[in-house]
Amino acid sequence: MPLPQCDNPPTPQETAVLRERYRTERERRVRPDGPRQYRPTAAEFGYFAADPYAGEAPEREPLRDVVDVAVIGGGFGGILAGARLREQGVAKVRVIDKGGDFGGTWYWNRYPGVHCDIESHVYLPLLDETGFVPEWKYSPGEEIRRHAVRIAEQFSLYEHALFSTAVTSLTWDEAAQQWLVATDRGDAFLATYVITATGTLSEPKLPGIPGIEDYRGHTFHTSRWDYAYTGGSPEGGMTGLAGKRVGVVGTGATGVQVIPMLAEDAGHLYVFQRTPSAVDVRGQQRMTPRQVGADRPGWAAERRENFLRICSGEPADQDLVADRWTASAALLEKLLPSFRRDGEPDFETAYEAADHATMNTIRTRVAAEVTDRATAEALKPWYRYACKRPTFSDKYLPVFNRPDVTLVDTADTHGIERMTERGVVVGGVEYEVDCLVFATGFSVGVSGITSGQLPVTGRDGVRLLDELARRGPRTLHGFTGNGFPNLIRMGALQNASSVNYTHILDEQAVHAAALVAAAEAEGALVEPTPEAEDAWIEVCAGVPDHAWFHAECTPGYYNREGRGRPNGPTAYPHSAVAFHELLRRWRAESMEEALRPKAVTAD
Repeated sequence: MPLPQCDNPPTPQETAVLRERYRTERERRVRPDGPRQYRPTAAEFGYFAADPYAGEAPEREPLRDVVDVAVIGGGFGGILAGARLREQGVAKVRVIDKGGDFGGTWYWNRYPGVHCDIESHVYLPLLDETGFVPEWKYSPGEEIRRHAVRIAEQFSLYEHALFSTAVTSLTWDEAAQQWLVATDRGDAFLATYVITATGTLSEPKLPGIPGIEDYRGHTFHTSRWDYAYTGGSPEGGMTGLAGKRVGVVGTGATGVQVIPMLAEDAGHLYVFQRTPSAVDVRGQQRMTPRQVGADRPGWAAERRENFLRICSGEPADQDLVADRWTASAALLEKLLPSFRRDGEPDFETAYEAADHATMNTIRTRVAAEVTDRATAEALKPWYRYACKRPTFSDKYLPVFNRPDVTLVDTADTHGIERMTERGVVVGGVEYEVDCLVFATGFSVGVSGITSGQLPVTGRDGVRLLDELARRGPRTLHGFTGNGFPNLIRMGALQNASSVNYTHILDEQAVHAAALVAAAEAEGALVEPTPEAEDAWIEVCAGVPDHAWFHAECTPGYYNREGRGRPNGPTAYPHSAVAFHELLRRWRAESMEEALRPKAVTAD
């Protein structure tokens, strides 16, 4: 994938000036507490994570039965795992989720204006299999949630599903050669296989603002939108906000989508911003089936593979999606371990020039669309393109031309200083608000397993979290580990990466289902040898070292809030395209190194 053209590359002096500006802006925002500046939605803040959509969970008797596969997580990862297991003929698949229905992130994210930032025709999985063609280039959240339900219904995943239920422990029973699955509803059932698909966008986080507990106005998190208070729907019409002073904390992808909707309905909107997003053109439009090639079989698989190739730096004959993701794909080189630049000594110079051109275009757009000069300056992103996930909107920037919208820049105080009973304090000024909305996102990369909320105990009483702390991640292909038989983990660890993560999840689901089918066919356990783990760690050790790049970035979740992005054997070092090809060859040739004979027990 060639770098974007830079017609007027910056001079060395201009580059030095820009680097210093980036460094200065970074230092304005770095906090000494790093990731600890956020607090989990637990204990006295647990109400922020309560489910506002399901109502009270119905009473039921605890389960003591046996299932073939327990799938933890009802988002697209768990749904796709269930669907691919069904295709392999697995009969009893039980999906367990804390939410009240399937959907995962899209079950929780129902805030006004919510859309996907990846084209719907490549983001929504199993379009070929379900026959569904999205109407819009970028699907609204409700359409995505309904598609999740559509897949679950088509593959009969509701039959054994458990909702409003959290798995509290997984314990390997060596005698039974099964997993004991315990939940917060008193369940204690057995599963021959367990697939964890808990995702990376499930645990909402709150800023640890001093005095947050003193505030007497109304508060909620965008992932648990309180329509009982605001009125309206994801399409707007929030009559409950008429005449109210509303504050929003957070200007990332969620903030960029929800702020224009709040501006329409609130009496006055205060936007509390620490770091501005890079807001590129969205270009939302209706798409006909003919425009996306849906009049022929396999259209969706072809389109999403094309998008993956372009965003992974692989050659492609044409760009089927043709949006801002694909136009700027080469600048993702510092995020995805996909682009190999061996033998190109001048690459970094060309890359920085292309980065400069792209970010300058984004900053120029701000100046063109926001009339107040001071506000426009505060909205300009001064960092490299790959420092933060880019956002896309044609409605966000013009919002700040409204007289009833105030941008409050918190960079000089490294965020909001404190809260009072009446509002928010920044720079010694109190902004009184009737309602405060936290658009602060999720704890990215945190799952129940890595946080300790879901203890996993394998053979001989070994705890998975202890093993991770003692030896670091040890897997085969990112899915399985020695000492934890028939446990298959879906996720980014020692696996492939892409901006379109549903594509990654579907390939993982296909592989997970194939592992189960192979174990059943061989009468074996899914468990790699230590030697197979060693070999895979050696492969993952080749991940390009981009720690230096992220150490210079403005703080965010990509670099642990300014602490840097550690290098190590945590991901596959080549493109997702190459990884998927590797898995297909491995499945076709031999899966023996992932299987272990079952123990023979005396009668």
